[in-house]
Amino acid sequence: MLIVDTNVIAYLYLPTEQTKYAEALLKRDPHWAAPILWRGELRNILTLYLRKKVIDFDTALEIQNQAEDLLKDGEYEVTSTSALTLINASSCSAYDCEFVALARALDKQLVTVDKKLIRAFPENCVSLKDAVS
Repeated sequence: MLIVDTNVIAYLYLPTEQTKYAEALLKRDPHWAAPILWRGELRNILTLYLRKKVIDFDTALEIQNQAEDLLKDGEYEVTSTSALTLINASSCSAYDCEFVALARALDKQLVTVDKKLIRAFPENCVSLKDAVS
């Protein structure tokens, strides 16, 4: 099982320079997990793509559905105490700290492209590129 942040999930479905790494990560381990808030974060990313007319509504809906199917057995709640402890120890957002809290709770590393998170929590985070190297 891999803990992934929302950007890694989005890269799997949206054509970016990071897509090949997300695809390689999925091949390496198809069991992805994330805090439940990933759903809203992905919808926010899809909103941006919709409003910029990069994708249409049907594509956005399909991406959301495929991602929800991928993570259907890998969604977790994070305790407020664990998230707030990480928030207190860093300058990272509450959202980002939830992903790190989940990685810690499951004794896994978080795969991310967020350099700030990697700097703040190097023992709990690995870059997407490094995860597939």
